[in-house]
Amino acid sequence: MSDAQRPQSTDAFQQQAETRLTDIEIKLSYSEDLLEQLNLLVYRQQAQIEALSAHVQRLQQMQASPGNEAPRDPRDELPPHY
Repeated sequence: MSDAQRPQSTDAFQQQAETRLTDIEIKLSYSEDLLEQLNLLVYRQQAQIEALSAHVQRLQQMQASPGNEAPRDPRDELPPHY
């Protein structure tokens, strides 16, 4: 291999390595952005889950309280003349 060919292949290898490194950096940047978006989504979903859980708990308490019995079926009621 002559000296004239060696620098060209080294330059080509270095250029290829720089191109690959640039591509990797771009992909990393997109990955970091996606991770940030997903973290925000998970945070919002967790807040929504907590709000819904609190709502369900309030509904269960309302249902269990003495003044909130299930409505009676009118057919089970005795007529007023009895």
